[in-house]
This record gives sequence, C-alpha cells and structure tokens, in this order.
Amino acid sequence: MKRMVFVLIVVAIAACVIASAPPRSVQADEQASPIYGVKIPAGYRDWQLIAVKQLHFAGMGEQLRAQVGNDIAMKAYKEGTRPFPDGAIIAAMHWTRVASEDNDNVLDPQFPGTHSFVIGSPVNVQIMVKDSKKYAATGGWGFADFTNGKPGDKALHETCFPCHATAKDRDFVFTNYAPAP
Repeated sequence: MKRMVFVLIVVAIAACVIASAPPRSVQADEQASPIYGVKIPAGYRDWQLIAVKQLHFAGMGEQLRAQVGNDIAMKAYKEGTRPFPDGAIIAAMHWTRVASEDNDNVLDPQFPGTHSFVIGSPVNVQIMVKDSKKYAATGGWGFADFTNGKPGDKALHETCFPCHATAKDRDFVFTNYAPAP
C-alpha cells in the first residue's frame, strides 16, 4: 500500500512538472524571428554560393557578405526563374572587413602595393524564406536577422520588407547570381 501511494505521488509530481513546462513550440519560438517565425536553417553553411559582396556603411565601416542558397533557390537562380518558387531559402552571412598584413606580406613581393582584406568578426546572418501563402503580405518572403544565433527584436524585423520592397522587380531579392570565373 505504501508503495502504491509513493508511485501515485511520483506520477502526480511528474504530471505537474510536465503540465507547467511551456509547450515545445513556445520554447522553439525563442529561436525564431519575430513577425515571420523564421529560424536559422540547419546546414545552411553547406549550401551553394550565390554571390559575395562588400558594403561600405558611412561612418560604420566595411562588411564582407556572402549569400548562399538552398537547392530550390539555386535551381531558380541558375534557370533565371522569377518569382522564386516556394521553399527557396537564401542566407546572407555578414562579417566585418579587416586588412590582412599576413596576405600583404606574401603578395607584396610579386605585386607591390597590394592590399588584402579578409573576413573579421561575425556581424549577423539574415535569412529569407519563400512561402507565397504564409508571407503573402510581404511579397511571399519571410525574413530573419540573427546575431550570435539570436533573432533581432520586432523593431528590426519591421524594417525588412520595406527595405526589400525596393527590389520588387527582382522578387524582393537584392543579390544576383555570380557567374563562375
């Protein structure tokens, strides 16, 4: 009888703990962007390269950026398909740009006056997910901006679509596919 009471108490405590825990979807949403619910896609660092660019921000320095796409995005880029099909995902990785004295020392004897720049510290990663029904109000795209793996706040994400609206004629995507050298 004591054993039965003990088992019932353990079961009751376990039920209370489980019932008081937030649902998994709530916990997972902490890793999703506000407004859009976009998360960092697993394995995105292994996706194919779309393009690389350098940006200069007045008073804020320089960034090196690389855009990669999942298989659906890459197929659309290569075939020139616009609008992008649902399921296309584009990730843009951003770093500070820093001078490389090591590279300069190696290159200077052959190419005097050469200055090399490389990736510095990470800035953020931005994600675009195409789902024409879910994101109909924003041109079919959901957006996310992550710094150190954490999504930015709602105010930051409210700026995504207005910025991309300037590229409406390219299905709201700034980056063009870089041809092979």
